Order: sequence, then C-alpha cells, then structure tokens
Amino acid sequence: MATQRSSFAKRERDRAKKAKQAAKREARLEKNTDDDEDVEEEVPAGPQESAEVIMEKLAKLHAAFEDDKIEFEDFEEQKEDLMSRMPIE
Repeated sequence: MATQRSSFAKRERDRAKKAKQAAKREARLEKNTDDDEDVEEEVPAGPQESAEVIMEKLAKLHAAFEDDKIEFEDFEEQKEDLMSRMPIE
C-alpha cells in the first residue's frame, strides 16, 4: 500500500503555485500598460488616408526605386512611413 503524502506538502505546493501565478499576472498587467502607452504615442495626429491612397503611393515609390530615381535607404524609409500610416481594420 502506498503512503499518503502529508497535507502540509500539498498546501505548500499550492501556495507556491498561486504565488507564481500572481507574479505572472502582475508582470503581464505591467507589460500591457507599457504597450498601451507606446501605442498611443505612435498614432499620428493628422487625418487618416485610405488604404487605396497609401497603396497607390507605395506603387509609385516602387516604380521610382526600380527606375533608380531614389536610393535604397530613402526607399526603405518612405516605405516604412507609408506602411505605418496604413489603417488597420
């Protein structure tokens, strides 16, 4: 017959498990608050352009890069700017 574990050991395991869960929960909440603050700062103050207008600008940008009218670094910067202004639905 197997011996029964003491209830004290089981209680200690449960307490440790709950403490670990609480620490994870607090860390998650702190991370979410930090992320929310970052998102608010990145939102542009100007009027939002439609996705079609941004895609047209992006196509013109690609054409200018392919025709060697702009450098790669400028292309990447402008592309990143356009993609950041893309509305998320």
